[in-house]
Amino acid sequence: MSLERHASEQGWDQPVRMYALVPTADLLEREPHLAGVLGIRGDASPEDLTPVEQEPLPADVPLEETLGRIMWPEAVAGCALVMERLVVKGSDETLDPPDRGDTGAWAKDQPGSEEIRLVAGVLRDGTRYSALRMRSYDAEDQVLNGEDLVPGLTSALALTFEED
Repeated sequence: MSLERHASEQGWDQPVRMYALVPTADLLEREPHLAGVLGIRGDASPEDLTPVEQEPLPADVPLEETLGRIMWPEAVAGCALVMERLVVKGSDETLDPPDRGDTGAWAKDQPGSEEIRLVAGVLRDGTRYSALRMRSYDAEDQVLNGEDLVPGLTSALALTFEED
């Protein structure tokens, strides 16, 4: 996924980023000057999508709540989210995070904690795609790819296309 490579080029410790996925042909029809910027020569395939970065998501609002407020116009064929998280190995029985204090600092100090970058995307037609890169294995050939590596996130993204 080219969006995962783009996120990798930006480096680690980046904020959550949201992208609208728009048909490249439609975008170039409306904005022909973007062909040079996007490096497109000739006609774009009907399947080609261009990620368009959206305004930063509010840092003080939970991601689930923010996604619950998003509705895309018909011109948007899909959306993608890039985010970093800290994963801690263990189960509810073996981990006991503090009730007060900085749970992020606590989690980072746990044995086996791992920083990851997730890229999750969905299309209106139901297609899903995910990529996961671990900071300790930060190499192009170490990226995990799949249709639904993070089903909760892709389901939340798919809900942004449902009409209420």
